[in-house]
Amino acid sequence: MIGHTKSSSRSLWVSSLVEKTKQGIACIRLGNVHVIAVTSPEIAREFLKTHDAVFASRPTTMANHYASRGFLQVFATPMGPQWKKMRRVLVSAVLNPATLQWLLPKRVEEADNLVSRIYKQCCTCVHEGKMINVRNVAWQYGGNVLKSMVFNKRSFNGDGSEEEDQEYVEAIRTALSLINAFCVSDYMPCLRWLDLDGHEKMMKQAVDTVDKYHDPLIDERIKSWRSITNDHISTRKPHQDLLDVLISLEDDHGRPALSSEEIKAEVLELAMAGFDNPANAAEWALAEIVNQPHILKRAVDEIDRVVGKNRLVQQRDLSQLNYVRACAREAFRLHPVATFIIPHVSLSDVTVSGYFIPKGSHVLLSRLGLGRNPEAWDEPLKFRPYRHLNTGSQLPVQLTEPDLRFISFSTGRRGCPAAELGTEMTMMLLSRLLQGFNWSVPRGTLLLDHLQSKDALSSPPLILHARPRLSALVYRMTS
Repeated sequence: MIGHTKSSSRSLWVSSLVEKTKQGIACIRLGNVHVIAVTSPEIAREFLKTHDAVFASRPTTMANHYASRGFLQVFATPMGPQWKKMRRVLVSAVLNPATLQWLLPKRVEEADNLVSRIYKQCCTCVHEGKMINVRNVAWQYGGNVLKSMVFNKRSFNGDGSEEEDQEYVEAIRTALSLINAFCVSDYMPCLRWLDLDGHEKMMKQAVDTVDKYHDPLIDERIKSWRSITNDHISTRKPHQDLLDVLISLEDDHGRPALSSEEIKAEVLELAMAGFDNPANAAEWALAEIVNQPHILKRAVDEIDRVVGKNRLVQQRDLSQLNYVRACAREAFRLHPVATFIIPHVSLSDVTVSGYFIPKGSHVLLSRLGLGRNPEAWDEPLKFRPYRHLNTGSQLPVQLTEPDLRFISFSTGRRGCPAAELGTEMTMMLLSRLLQGFNWSVPRGTLLLDHLQSKDALSSPPLILHARPRLSALVYRMTS
């Protein structure tokens, strides 16, 4: 991914510096900004729980500016009225339980399409199976789920061409990698016009590519909704997708609550948020599981026991797949989607764990440092799902981690409001892959080397050999 190499090398260097201090926290001065890196769960909890209100803002970086279309949506926007407005929209109208339940059939359809797509590839040689790029199918699943939920379609131009999917997904990947990348001008704004690392040019191109697909559909839909003026917007016609929900929102005076630019910014946020985290966790979980046959057998046996072999995993089954959930949770811990979370910015001077943190400081919680902290985890570099099982508890294993011993969806005011949806997508993706196919390492491939890569974030895509493990009738039900 463009930008990941620079981002990862910078991030690993910072993590190494924190480790050498033995304190779980370090401060680096970049330009006029104090950058605080944290690898201690105890100190992380002080930042995002005890002093959450102080660290609830975001930096106005170049990448955040483009990703939020000028700071109009939620995740990249600094604390203020706009952030509060858009978060209220996201939580109450877009990600509330009723809306997610209403859109469940669209997500199920895409889970069916995932299995059907892999099965059709395997059908060219059923007995021998097929080589599958797991990263590609995982990202396609996430992208299609979001397109279906937001636009009520799987393809922007109607033909579902691979070229369209590839261009769109690569643009999202590039934008996400640059959000996590180090950019000199973010700390020395006077240098931004030089674009020394080329990040601004790449970010603009990536967002322009995504907008090329999004904006015509959004403009057309807004025009359709707002061409009718006799009744309130909310009573004109039934909603088909999240775009209808966003357009139909009204303020206290019956006027559209969101401008066209705010709608486009929120759609861009939804598209970017739904891709990387579930796909990354599922890919790495599958890699680790295949590498340890006893874990693979236990996970598949659980699915067969709970679901059987005559139908595919459904949403109602996910809470009962506790060992599979533990595998996904362990993947979040050991193989995070990025080295650090998006920086938090301090709104005032504050003392945290005995350290003075000046106003305007950037705080980065290390996903790698927390998840692989030997003070928090036994054998932190080993994939051990059983460490997450709740002995004697009837509650399902959670993919969130409120104690910040690792970070999946973060926590606090800036925590991901789509954690429930992200959990469902991760579990559905991983469970369907495990249930539907027998996975093995291609002959001549050393998966162990892949897993022990020092920089897991820039590893090559996972390529595995897949063979159908269910009857043909089950796969035909997804067609």
